[in-house]
Amino acid sequence: MRDLVIVGAGGFGRETVDVVRAVNAVEPTWRLLGVVDDAPSTLNLERLSRLGIEHLGGVEAIPHDAAVAVAVGNPEIRALIVDQLADRAPEYPALIHPTTVIGSEFAHGTGLIVLGGVSIGTNVTVGSHVHLNGHAVLGHDVTCHDFVSMNPNATLSGECVIGDRTLLGANSTILQGLTLGVGVTVGAAACVTRPVPDGQTVVGVPAHPLTKDQSE
Repeated sequence: MRDLVIVGAGGFGRETVDVVRAVNAVEPTWRLLGVVDDAPSTLNLERLSRLGIEHLGGVEAIPHDAAVAVAVGNPEIRALIVDQLADRAPEYPALIHPTTVIGSEFAHGTGLIVLGGVSIGTNVTVGSHVHLNGHAVLGHDVTCHDFVSMNPNATLSGECVIGDRTLLGANSTILQGLTLGVGVTVGAAACVTRPVPDGQTVVGVPAHPLTKDQSE
């Protein structure tokens, strides 16, 4: 078994603990040393304790020979953490829940984390440090670039292209063949019917740019 440390004591970090345990139940693979987090809340520390998982300290506590899973949900912060760890050059394994349905010709980068019940179609490519939350759906011929996050039940129809550091909210749907730019945020339950440019937040059905009034 290989040593593994999870970065992030929040909800996604603890869900990643569940993925590691599910993988080990099929084939013992990982020795989970604990979780690192520079500023964990008291509540999250209590929740980790209930799981029997140790908080090792901040990111400086990561052993140099341990594999690392960056389980921080915010794409921008996740990218900053990976950049912070660049001098250590850690291994970032893919952690894929055994219940994931994976089609033919699936390719992915380092640091992929996939929770239970995800469905991945044929000829799908995802980049590095992508997070696929529970029951997300990636249709055929989808491309997700680095640091994309799909929240629970988000759906990408076929032929979509999703830019770096884009967040798809829970139950959102992206229609066939659309491209979303870099740093896009799609609100929960939104239905995206047209391409979205870099940095834009869209909400609603059909999805439209978030206005100042809606953000308050």
